[in-house]
Amino acid sequence: MHGAGNDFVVIDAISQAIDFTHAQWKQIADRRFGVGADQMLVVEATRLPNVDFRYRIYNADGGEVEQCGNGARAFARFVNEKGLSDKRAIRVETLAGVIEPMLEADGGVTVDMGAPILQPSLVPFDANGLSATAQGEDTLWPLEINGRTLRFSVLSMGNPHAVQIVADAEQAPVATDGPVIEHHPRFPKRVNAGFMQIVDRNNIRLRVYERGAGETLACGTGACAAAVAGIRQGLLDSPVTVQTRGGVLVIAWNGENQAVKMTGPAVTVFEGEIEI
Repeated sequence: MHGAGNDFVVIDAISQAIDFTHAQWKQIADRRFGVGADQMLVVEATRLPNVDFRYRIYNADGGEVEQCGNGARAFARFVNEKGLSDKRAIRVETLAGVIEPMLEADGGVTVDMGAPILQPSLVPFDANGLSATAQGEDTLWPLEINGRTLRFSVLSMGNPHAVQIVADAEQAPVATDGPVIEHHPRFPKRVNAGFMQIVDRNNIRLRVYERGAGETLACGTGACAAAVAGIRQGLLDSPVTVQTRGGVLVIAWNGENQAVKMTGPAVTVFEGEIEI
C-alpha cells in the first residue's frame, strides 16, 4: 500500500501469528531481496477498552517506532477492505497513544493525530545550554549541521521532528544534511528532519528525511509537524496544503492543545505472499 508515495507492507497479525526478528523486518523492506517498503505496518488485536486495533510500525532499518501518519491511513483502508471492521471511523492503539482514522466518502482518509508535543524534553530533545530564538509562538533551536548553524522548530507528533524553513525544497540538501540531523546527539531517540518551503499562507512544499528510512516520498507526521511549526511561527494559516514528492496532504490545526487532523490518500497496490 502507499499514502502519497510513502509505501508500506501491511500484515494482518490477527488471523496469523507474526513474530519476526529485526533482520527479517529489514529483509521484507529490502527493495531487491524482499518486498520493498519504507515501513511495515502490523494489524493486531488490542487489549484496551473502547479501542478497535493495535497498530505497530517497523522502519526499513528493522526498528520499531512510535507513529506513522501516512501508515495510519493505509491501516484504516486495510482493515476496511479486509473486512476486519465495518466502521468508517476506528480507534487505534499505537506506541504513542490512541489515534482515530476515518474513511471519507471521497476515498480519502482523515486521521486525528492528537495534539503536538511542544516541550523539548518530551520530544525528546536536549536543549541544555542552547540559546533559542523566539519566532511568533514558536521557539527555534540552533544546531551545528555540516559546518553551518541552522535553526529548527522541534516537536513531536508521537515521534520526534526537527523542522527548518528552506528557500527551495527541491534544492534543499536533504541527502547530506538529513542523516546528520537524524543522528544529532541532541536527539537521544534520533529525529525526522523536515525541509519546509513556504509557498503562501496555506501552502507549503515539504521533503522529509525519515528516521530509520531515509528520504521518503511523503511523511504524514512530518507534514503535521511542519504545518504546526509554520502556524506557530505566524507564517501559515490552517488548513495547510502540503505538497510532497509523492502527493498532497491537507493538515488542519486550531492551536495549542488541539488535535492535528491530517487528510490524504491511501491506496492498495498489490497483495502477495513471501517465505521468510
